[in-house]
Amino acid sequence: MTKTVNYEEMPDHEIEARKRHMYDKMSPRRRKFVDRVGYENWDPFAAPFDPIDIRVEKTGLTQSQLTQLFIMQTGKHANQEYIDQINEFNVMLVMNFEKVRPIYDFCLWYEEHCKKHGVKP
Repeated sequence: MTKTVNYEEMPDHEIEARKRHMYDKMSPRRRKFVDRVGYENWDPFAAPFDPIDIRVEKTGLTQSQLTQLFIMQTGKHANQEYIDQINEFNVMLVMNFEKVRPIYDFCLWYEEHCKKHGVKP
């Protein structure tokens, strides 16, 4: 079994030496990617993102928990396509709320707009 290396505890010169070694051993195609990002900005030791299954939004729920809660509380489960759209929205919500903020803001505005005109959204 290999020993796990904690790069946060390593001295800077050791990290740079390992980074340089990794870069030198790369294929030309992979090097091209690193060059585009910039060698200084490239972090080969970055921790991976959490899988989407365990990422949570601001209230502490996962994407699938949000979908289940919505269906349970609203009783809206028209068909699989409807549920798939809710799931897709919740994935974006959990990954990056700012990406869905315009849709959220528009929905709030549209509800008020419809109320002013006596129409049910």
